[in-house]
Parts: sequence; C-alpha cells; structure tokens
Amino acid sequence: MSVSPFPSTSPAASRSDSPTVASPAAASVASSPTQAELLDFVRRTAADTELISSLPLDPEGRTWVRLDGPGGSEAWLIGWPPATGTGWHDHAESVGAFVTASGELTENSLAARLPTDGWTTLELTDGVDRERRLPAGQGRDFGQHHVHEVLNESTDRHAISVHAYYPPLPQIRRYSRAGQVLRLEQVERPQDWQ
Repeated sequence: MSVSPFPSTSPAASRSDSPTVASPAAASVASSPTQAELLDFVRRTAADTELISSLPLDPEGRTWVRLDGPGGSEAWLIGWPPATGTGWHDHAESVGAFVTASGELTENSLAARLPTDGWTTLELTDGVDRERRLPAGQGRDFGQHHVHEVLNESTDRHAISVHAYYPPLPQIRRYSRAGQVLRLEQVERPQDWQ
C-alpha cells in the first residue's frame, strides 16, 4: 500500500501571555482544548525559566515530569541528552503540540494520512517527508495520527521541551523505518510509560 502526501497544517500564532501551568481545577472546568490552545500552553510553559531549569537532566537517558495541562490534557516536560530521540511513532487519536524550551530539536514527520488500523507495513511515496529544526522557543501543533520522530542531534548539549496532548494519550504506536518502508513494531499503552 502506498501513502500519498497531503498539505501539513501550519502552527498557530503565539500569544504573549505570561507562562503558567494550568491547575487541576481549571482543567476540569475547561472544555476540550484545541491544537492552538495546546500550542499556546506549551509556548507559555517553555518560557517559564524556573520550571525549565528545575528538570533533572540525565547524561544518558531522557527524563520527564508530568505537568497539569489545560482542559484535562496530558502534558510533559522532557529532557533530551545529546544524540537521543524518540524513534518513529504516533499519538493515535490525540492531537498535540510541543515547543523546544532550550537547546534545539529536530522533528522528522510524514505529511501523509496513514490508515489507522489493519496494516503492519506500508510503502511510502516520494514527497511525504518533512524536516523541521526547532531551536528554543520554536514548536508546532499537530492533528490525530501524526507520525514523527523527535531528535536532539547535538553531540554535546541537552535539549528540553514541553509537550501536551488531548485527549490524554490512549496509546503510542511505534514504527521502524527502512527507506520508504514503514513498519508497525509495537503499541504502547499509558501503563508502559507512566
């Protein structure tokens, strides 16, 4: 099966509100957050230098702290040691956003709609690959079933980022990639990463 490209969405504009982390009480009152609201939240949170500097960094593995996201969303502060990454994955039915708070991350993504179920191997067509370099303060939002990998390609510097997803992640599908062939390798549930 081949997968063809489609236009990717552009990130929403940033607001200049002061950085805050939503409280659980605010989350229960709010309606479902939009992709733009998630992007606004991660941008404001990434600008909170005290929060960003409080994340303990490990020299070898990623570190993370769960945050209170807006409207019942799931949010994370993640530390990336040099030369680490996520591997190819998606967030199932969740929409999301992330912003680099320090350092620089690279996002490789597919500008293609993949079938959601019933496949283990796909042959991708030319033109579906996208690469974004995201220095501190830069990020993006994305829709359901967005397939990507996020990397800290620096050889000597940590990166830190803020991520938010709604609804809270029901699963993450992990893929391997060899050239234009994408293969579903594993499905993780929340208990696998909490």
